[in-house]
Amino acid sequence: MAAEGGKADVSKPLRGFGSGLFEIALPFQGDAFRVIYALQIGERIWVVHAFQKKSTKGVKTPKREIDLIKARLKWIRGQSSEE
Repeated sequence: MAAEGGKADVSKPLRGFGSGLFEIALPFQGDAFRVIYALQIGERIWVVHAFQKKSTKGVKTPKREIDLIKARLKWIRGQSSEE
């Protein structure tokens, strides 16, 4: 869907990162999984991070996951500017 310029009904903007970054939350057999993707950076769509959420603090995304997303976005944006 994202490759065609759309977005899934179950995706929502990931706050705190500017525009263009989305999160899909998927429950599976009692566990929670998250996929973070950038709709478009340059001419590519990037899956930035996917993880099983094991936070003991409710729905908040753990800091270590946020830090990893930030680092990967920085790298992706650097790759896109080199093209």
